[in-house]
Amino acid sequence: MKIKTFVEGPVEANNYLVINGGGAGREDGVRADEAVLIDCSSCSQEIIDAGAGLDVKYILLTHGHFDHVLGVNEMKKALGAKVLIHKNDAEWLDNINVALGMYGQPKVEIPQIDGFVDELDLDWIEVIETPGHTRGGVCYKIGDDLFTGDTLFYETVGRTDLPGGDFKVLKKSIDKLFALPNDTKVYPGHGAPTTIRHEKEHNEIL
Repeated sequence: MKIKTFVEGPVEANNYLVINGGGAGREDGVRADEAVLIDCSSCSQEIIDAGAGLDVKYILLTHGHFDHVLGVNEMKKALGAKVLIHKNDAEWLDNINVALGMYGQPKVEIPQIDGFVDELDLDWIEVIETPGHTRGGVCYKIGDDLFTGDTLFYETVGRTDLPGGDFKVLKKSIDKLFALPNDTKVYPGHGAPTTIRHEKEHNEIL
């Protein structure tokens, strides 16, 4: 498993290209590793170049806030990938321009999705529902790595003062994550990676 991190977009969100070496062969007989892009905060040529030659199956969104989805329409075309989100966060995409206006950002085309995360058909990825930051927040567990979006950060957690946020619900979601092995590496939606052990010992908000 390979993980490539790209910090993109107006709020410097982390985008993760995760490459699984167990991909099937392409139609032309050349082997192509399977990959997914987790979150998509801008259309980045760097990410497109990194995905060249890979079988990028999906763009997997951790939640629907604008700073994680702004590149969806262009990147899905460039990578040939399907876009999935939790059904409870689809409304964030429909109302993206309302949120952008609140932050003084220009309007964009509504991000187009292809389905919901319960339709994910890659057996090397586990979807963990983690509402609290938003109603439809999810984390993706791939091997010993956990991609947490805005649920869990290095020594802090996602804000819960926006529509759909609820700290008590978020705490239950994080309790679910804390049941994972201590050496699970955490890749958040912003900032530096951490581990489950470190957050259990040092996350003062929790």
